[in-house]
Amino acid sequence: MSRVCELTGKGPMVGNNVSHANNKTKRRYLPNLNDVTLQSETLGRGVKLRISAHALRSVDHRGGLDKFLAKAKDIELSDRALKVKKEISKAQTAA
Repeated sequence: MSRVCELTGKGPMVGNNVSHANNKTKRRYLPNLNDVTLQSETLGRGVKLRISAHALRSVDHRGGLDKFLAKAKDIELSDRALKVKKEISKAQTAA
């Protein structure tokens, strides 16, 4: 399972551990990923995603999963999230 947020595309970054003696060794900064089930109002069901804590706050701020996906760029979304986005837009146009 890759360490990439399914909604924002946020992934690992690379940096240095710097000791008191100023020795530098490579390290990875991993995103704070959580397995969550977000409720879609349009679909009327939950959607399981692996997203970062920052993305979870953004979803709440925008007013839910449906509104977040409507504004999200397709390039940043994972295949699963893209599939959900298309299902939601299809259900909204049918209603």
